[in-house]
Amino acid sequence: MKTSVTGVILAGGQNTRFSGKNKALIRVGGKCILDRIYDVFSDLFEKIILVTNDPIQYLEWDLNIVTDLFPVRSSLTGIHAGLFYMTTPYAFFAACDIPFLKKELVETILGNIEPGVDIVIPETSQGFEPLCSVYSKQCFKPIEQQLVKKDLKIQQIFRKVRVKKIPENILRQNDPDLVSFSNINTPDDLTRAEYIATSTTGE
Repeated sequence: MKTSVTGVILAGGQNTRFSGKNKALIRVGGKCILDRIYDVFSDLFEKIILVTNDPIQYLEWDLNIVTDLFPVRSSLTGIHAGLFYMTTPYAFFAACDIPFLKKELVETILGNIEPGVDIVIPETSQGFEPLCSVYSKQCFKPIEQQLVKKDLKIQQIFRKVRVKKIPENILRQNDPDLVSFSNINTPDDLTRAEYIATSTTGE
């Protein structure tokens, strides 16, 4: 698995609800979120890409740092950049603000890669988790065509490629509380994350 899948961390958000503070570098439970994700990725992937429009902040990490090819900040442009720079058939993409990403959950998603499938995506009662999913290199052209039209909605791409959904009951087998999908968007989210970090649930 290490050789056929690249790990991609998306760190290009504008973080407007954090007064511009870089969410990847926020500390949860005494450890910055990027370090938490990197620890999971380094166990699973030989190649790790970080997509950011502020590369200088990440020079201390052993990462292939790249920037968006389209001058628009969005998750889809980050996915596009990761697909452009990766050299493997597949990549696992994660947002930079999920402090409790579980290796076992990532392995569940990776285990559902199969020939003919372009996206492997978790689906819970809250909806899809497109920033904790696998995308194949085949997604690059359809995403690029969508970006040219200035359509930034990730789910639009689902109509153009082959998608495999992983249901919640399967996801909960290795992440009973689905903490892998808990992201930090607001100060309240950070407060909740600190609580999880000090409990047995999040670690």
